[in-house]
Formats: sequence, C-alpha cells, structure tokens
Amino acid sequence: MLQTIWVSSSRSWDSRKPDGQQTSWKCGFVRTIIQHTCPRHNPRGQRKARMLKKIHICLCFFFVSGILYEISLLSGCFFSCMPMPKHFLTPEQVLNLGKSIIFLETTERLEPPPLVSCSVESAARIYQDRPVILFMKGLTNDTVLDSNSSYAAFSLLSSMKNVFLFPLQMETIFQETPLLQWYNEVDPEEEKNWVHVSSDASRLALIWKYGGIYMDTDVISIRPIPEGSFLAAQKSRFSSNGIFGFPARHKFIWDCMENFVLKYNGNIWGNQGPFLMTRMLKTICNLTDFEGIEDHSCQNISFLNPQRFYPIPYPAWGRYYDVWDKNPDFNHSYALHLWNFMNRNRKAVVAGSNTLAEKLYKTYCPTTYEDLIKNVELRDLPSYEDSV
Repeated sequence: MLQTIWVSSSRSWDSRKPDGQQTSWKCGFVRTIIQHTCPRHNPRGQRKARMLKKIHICLCFFFVSGILYEISLLSGCFFSCMPMPKHFLTPEQVLNLGKSIIFLETTERLEPPPLVSCSVESAARIYQDRPVILFMKGLTNDTVLDSNSSYAAFSLLSSMKNVFLFPLQMETIFQETPLLQWYNEVDPEEEKNWVHVSSDASRLALIWKYGGIYMDTDVISIRPIPEGSFLAAQKSRFSSNGIFGFPARHKFIWDCMENFVLKYNGNIWGNQGPFLMTRMLKTICNLTDFEGIEDHSCQNISFLNPQRFYPIPYPAWGRYYDVWDKNPDFNHSYALHLWNFMNRNRKAVVAGSNTLAEKLYKTYCPTTYEDLIKNVELRDLPSYEDSV
C-alpha cells in the first residue's frame, strides 16, 4: 500500500482544442506517481517550469518516504529504519503498529518520578523496535510536553525515539468493551482504590484492543520476554497482573473484562487485579506448584515462573535498597518488579549508595540515573559561595 499525496495548483492555464476553441482548465492535482507533467503553454514560462520541477522533486521525496514507511512496518524496524516525527502520531496509530509495551499512570501527576522513568527507559532499551507508551491521566490533548520540557523526566523520555507519552482517556479506551457500562456507572469519588481499580481496567482494555505487553511502572526490564501470551506468577498458583502479554482480541482478556464487571468489588484491593487474573486462570488450568525454574503452560498461555519477574518476593522488597556482598545475577529473569506499592517509607535510589537498586539503574536505565539521580544530587549540593 502506497501513500498518495495530492498537491493542488491554483493557477489556470489555457489550452486549445483542435477546432481552435479555447478552454480554461486547472492543473488541479498531481499524484505522487506522475504519469504526465502538466503541459507548458507559455514558452516564456521558465519560472513555471522550475516551479514544476521543484514540485516533482518534492513529490518524489514523499513517494520514497511512503515506500520506506511501508517497508519499515513490514520488516518490524519501524524505529530503527527511519526516525518518525512522533508529535504527528496519535495513540491509535502507534498502538496499531502492534506489540506495544504499555505503561499507565492513573494519578494526576505530570512529573514521572525516577522509578517510573527507569521502567520506561529500560523497556525502550530492551525493546528498541517496539513502541513503548506511557499513558498519563494528568495529560490532556492540549498539554505541550516534549524534549524541551521543564519536566526533567519528560525531556529525558521524549528524546527516546520509541517512547510515546499520551493522555489516558478512559472513556475512549473502554469503548466496545464490557468495561464501558461499568465505567459510566461507577463514581470515582466513592471508590476507595480508584487509582488501582482504574489502572486494572485500563490495562485489560488496551491489551485486548491492541495486544502487546503491559508493565507496571516499577518494573525494570533486563532482557526480552520471549513469550507471546503469558501471565506472570507472583508465587505458585497465584498470578500477578503487574506484567502480562497477549495478542489483540484474545479470549482470555475478554473473559477477564467480563468477570471484572460481574465480580466487581472496589473495596477489596486486588480483587480486579491479581485476584481476577488468578481466578480466571484457574477456570481453564489446573494450577500446580512450581519446581525449580520451569514455566507452566495451559491453553496456549504461558504461566511464567516467579523467578522471571519476582526473584525477590514482596515480603523481602526492601532488599532492593540494601547493599549486597555479592549482587545477584538474575540470569533467569526477564524483568524485576521493585514492589513500589510496599515502599511506604519512600526509600529511594541515592547516588553512591552502592545499593542493588542503584546498580540496576546504572545498568538498565543509565540516562535516568545520570539525569534524575546523579546530576540532581550534584545540583542540590551547596556551592562554595552558599557555604561561606
């Protein structure tokens, strides 16, 4: 499929029929594949000829660009083959490329903290030929945030060729899903866990519509996930919903959305999230304990070993912020969930602390580490003039 670009010309030219009758016509449109050039009836129209030549050159450029665009989509090298003007692309256009890595921010904050930035950056580095999208509720279509933004994390993430920041518009996302009626009837002001519940719903709708991988914003990617349809075991017989991947229109995700509405109880934390995934998986699979590092598979869905994403379980989440005598290699993991929900004391990565988390930042999101951790701390240090 080739893109067709039309160029209109407002100038009328005269032509004569064989009987001498004069007719006025417009050289109205010129296609990218030019069959004939517009005739020049004025022998003195050298300027006109030069203008047409420039138009032809421009059209050829757009024609070749269209071919490269189509080739890049077919070859899966959309981002590495040619740089795209990201601000021209809509969420649906990017999502329709397929295999997106999707993150959600369902609070109103506009400045992603370092852990969110690290999660997005690490995914962008691991999946360089796939779009990485951060949907943010605080963004609107009128928000202007780019690589020159005063928000440091926005500037950092916007500079990455395969990272996209889009508004999270839930009513649009829930169209043509079982979640739309629930969304229209629920009152967010009355919901105890709305930030989490709305995120649980949004991730299901996006993956069902467009396919790809959903990740929580406290997941650091360390190597590609080889599975197409998968759930992540948090422990034996219990599924997380913090990271999962499916192709578009997968029946399991549709069934999850229906059960989300049928069994909805926003007062129970996780009822629409990990507990939903677990109870739906149990309806089609006989879940057993994991032994060693093997994965389980059922109904063409891979149920991945806890070592893949949760090598440090949630009761020991603080180990990420400890100094280790010998750092783990995580050879059996695809990504690491840092359990930010458990981090109520707001432990943070500190430059020079030598903690495991700092080493992960240095390795998998070095730009975030330099710009949002190391350089920020250097800027905050008092200068000589301030100290005297």
